[in-house]
Amino acid sequence: MMPTVQARRYPLAIVGAGALGLNFAARLAAVGPVAVVARSAARAAELRAGVTVGGQLFRPDAFGPDDLPEAEWAILLVKTYDTASAARTALAMQPRGVLSLQNGLVEAELRGVCGGLPAGQGITTEGAFREGARVAPSGAGETLLPPGFEAVAGLLAAAGLSARVEPEIAAARLAKLLMNLAINPLAAIFRVNNGALLEPSRRRLLDALVAEAWPVLRAEGLLLDEAAAHARVAAVATATGANRASMLQDVLAGRRTEIDAITGAFLVMADAQGAPVPTHRAVLRLVKLLEGA
Repeated sequence: MMPTVQARRYPLAIVGAGALGLNFAARLAAVGPVAVVARSAARAAELRAGVTVGGQLFRPDAFGPDDLPEAEWAILLVKTYDTASAARTALAMQPRGVLSLQNGLVEAELRGVCGGLPAGQGITTEGAFREGARVAPSGAGETLLPPGFEAVAGLLAAAGLSARVEPEIAAARLAKLLMNLAINPLAAIFRVNNGALLEPSRRRLLDALVAEAWPVLRAEGLLLDEAAAHARVAAVATATGANRASMLQDVLAGRRTEIDAITGAFLVMADAQGAPVPTHRAVLRLVKLLEGA
C-alpha cells in the first residue's frame, strides 16, 4: 500500500481521532509536525481532506492503523475499552514511550501490553466535543504527566497547552477519577453540559456522589480532604461549564460509554473496602439503561 502522506519519524503521534484527540493534534500541529492515527484508512482519508477544529480548518497528517509512520512518542486518546488495541498500534510506530491521557485507570493494562517500554498514564482536563462534523474546544484545562515523560510535557507546553510532569501522579489520577465519577454519569443521565450540574436540583446528587466516593478514594491514596474534594469537583464543573462530558457525547451518539472503566472500577475498590456506595450503584444502573436505549 502506498503511504498517503509523506512517511517520516514524527516527534509525537496521537492515537485516537475523536474530539479530544483532534483538539490536541490541532494545537500541536500549529507549532510542529504531529501524526494522527484514526480507526481506519477511510477515516484517515476523511480527516486529511479537512476537519474544522475550534473554527479553523485542520488538515492533519492522518494515518490508518495499517499505514503507520514512526514516532518518538505516542499519546493514547481512545476509549478505555480500546486501550490494548491502541497500545499495540502505538508500539508499531517504534516510540520511546507510550502515554495514556484516557479516563479511568488503565496504566496496568497499558504496561502489560508495552512490556519493558516506558508506559504510563497521565490526566487531562482539556475539553472538546463534536458538533456534527466539527470539533468544538470547551474550556482550557491542565495536563499532568508521569515522571519520564518530560519531553512530551515540553511538546505540549510549546503548543500552548498547560502541561507539566507531576511527581504525585497516582494521587492526581485518583483526583481525576473523582471528577469523572461525579460529573460524567450525571451529565449523561440528565443530558446537560457540565455547568448545569451545579444547579440546586442536580447539585444534591453531585455532592452525594462526591461524599460517597471520597472515603474510598482517600483510602486508595487521594490527597484531597473532603472539603477540598467537593470544592475541586465544583471548580471543574464551573471551568468546563460549556463542555459536553464524554459520557454524554456517547449516550447522544448511541455509543457504548466508559461507565465500567469509571464507576465500575470504583465499585471494585468500594467492595474491597466494604464501603456502601448506593448512589454510585444506582448511577451505574441508570447509565447502563441509557446505553441500551
